[in-house]
Amino acid sequence: MKLLRFSTLFVLLLFSQIFLGQDENDILEKLEEIAIIDQKVMMPMRDGLRLATDIYRPKTTEKVPIIFSRTPYNFNSWGDGERKTRTAEKAYEFVKRGYAYVVQNERGRYYSEGEWDILGVPLTDGYDAFSWMKDQSWSNGKIGTYGCSSTAEWQMAVAALDHPSHAAMVPQGFGAGIGRVGDLMEQGNWYRGGVEQLLFFSWLYSVEHDKFKPRIPEGASQEDLIRISRFYDLAPENPPIDMSEALKHLPIQDMLKNINGKHEVFDKMVRRKPNHPDWFTGGLYHDDMEIGVPSFWFASWYDVSITPNLALFNHVRTNSKDASIRDNQYLVIAPTLHCRYTRATENTIVGERSVGDARLNYKEQIFSWWDLWLKDANNDFKEKTPRVQYYTMGSNKWQAAEQWPPADTKMVSYYLNSNGDANTLNGSGVLSTKKATKDQPDSFIYDPMNPVNSLGGNVCCTGNAVKGGAFDQQKMEERPDILVYTTEVLSEGVEVSGFIESTLYISSDAKDTDFTIKLIDVYPDGTAYNLDETIQRVRYREGYDTEVFMEKGEVYQVDLTAMSTSNFFKKGHRIRIEISSSNFPRFARNLNSGGNNYDESKAIIAENKIHHSKKYSSHIQLPIRNK
Repeated sequence: MKLLRFSTLFVLLLFSQIFLGQDENDILEKLEEIAIIDQKVMMPMRDGLRLATDIYRPKTTEKVPIIFSRTPYNFNSWGDGERKTRTAEKAYEFVKRGYAYVVQNERGRYYSEGEWDILGVPLTDGYDAFSWMKDQSWSNGKIGTYGCSSTAEWQMAVAALDHPSHAAMVPQGFGAGIGRVGDLMEQGNWYRGGVEQLLFFSWLYSVEHDKFKPRIPEGASQEDLIRISRFYDLAPENPPIDMSEALKHLPIQDMLKNINGKHEVFDKMVRRKPNHPDWFTGGLYHDDMEIGVPSFWFASWYDVSITPNLALFNHVRTNSKDASIRDNQYLVIAPTLHCRYTRATENTIVGERSVGDARLNYKEQIFSWWDLWLKDANNDFKEKTPRVQYYTMGSNKWQAAEQWPPADTKMVSYYLNSNGDANTLNGSGVLSTKKATKDQPDSFIYDPMNPVNSLGGNVCCTGNAVKGGAFDQQKMEERPDILVYTTEVLSEGVEVSGFIESTLYISSDAKDTDFTIKLIDVYPDGTAYNLDETIQRVRYREGYDTEVFMEKGEVYQVDLTAMSTSNFFKKGHRIRIEISSSNFPRFARNLNSGGNNYDESKAIIAENKIHHSKKYSSHIQLPIRNK
């Protein structure tokens, strides 16, 4: 083993000197000076399959704690320079602080054996990995899990298994691991309000390995795996695709097939309804599972899953059976896109909007957290770290609270009013704290073949189809199929921090349709920056275990999935909402037929209406801080 380790490092350094730039060479040399590097360790699972694992640990005789990342992504350190540098930099940072860094591929990914299934691999893989690591002679038996997005999403469900060595976790951008929490049933970001989010359609094209991929023979030795990994990266490289065009294909069940993508996993997922039992048998966390791990959660305002993320934090804080677990949950909410926490600068631009200096001492806080739970350090993390740290856009500052939303918020209802012509930003739509006195419904034509296009928003992973963040919505608001409701000019600033609830009274001449809503900060010059958005498929208005279709002429109450933000609407600004029936390709189009939708290509044009009166008081509720 010592000879193997020496030869590995020799080849590593030789390769870096020949093929890499000085920066990559430097970090690898620095890592080799302080770390014992053990690559392609094939960690056994209880069913006999082995998962490919790289281990970086300090050169010490003392037992050390472990930071563990499990991922579907390629961490082969012999790939491109950026990935190599990223892996080495993470390993160096952990090792120099006295931690072992263990990174492992999920079952069926790259050199790990078995078959991959998005969030469908056995939860026992995580449990078995913990057991193997704690038993190593160099381990102190304490393990922390760490990662963002797909490297975070598995942590919650595994935490519910309550392995004694799982001492703490830092999940970041973790919404794709949340199945059901409260009345939210997004099933790992596949749905929002019963509508497919097309991000996974794009993501699966880029990452799903073909069933005919090259496979390493069973029983291959570590030495063989180290050697061949220098030449065979096993990373799929699909042809570049214009995803903005690809996502237009109908029926959506053939979307990946149409671009020659691998679609075995996709084929079964695209047919699942929100309540399908298979969502509850894989790796998703659901709110009937007990999380027993101290957690330092990281979310962001322009992430695809901000509301479920915050709802899960609140769920654990409120419902954990163990008081010490309830008390050891902390949260950071940044004003950034998905997994972009550390990219904040002294002038952070999100989309087109500057949100000021959004930097935070993430590294210092995270390592203080690890030291507390993995090293039993008697540090001041709890004294120095607020329960909730959140960034308020508009006032552009970090704030602190003991709970989410902050305790001094009050829900204030703003009602929809108009003369029956709220279409476009030039219509008569008003957002007011007073109810409308008579019903003059606003109507618009929703044509699925001419949907409202997504412009910015809380999104990731859609290639060139949607750019995330805040963008000026004024041009979009010239469309007649967008209803626009705006407050009067604010005479004083208003901070909105928390969950935004929406209740619409709707009718339609279609059996089924969708309704969208978007919250917007309107500047004095008319610039209209989007803050959050949501959608609801009307057939699921009574819950996701039943489908109830509409009848023409009937009015129905629809409560949309909550939006979330922290934004200071300055004096002279206005608060606005947009309502329509599509936000594409952020969300799949409803073809309005009342059919399966996923296997349909023909659309029905719908006339949709929003009602506002004393009887049908369509409104939103804003969490306004009382200062």
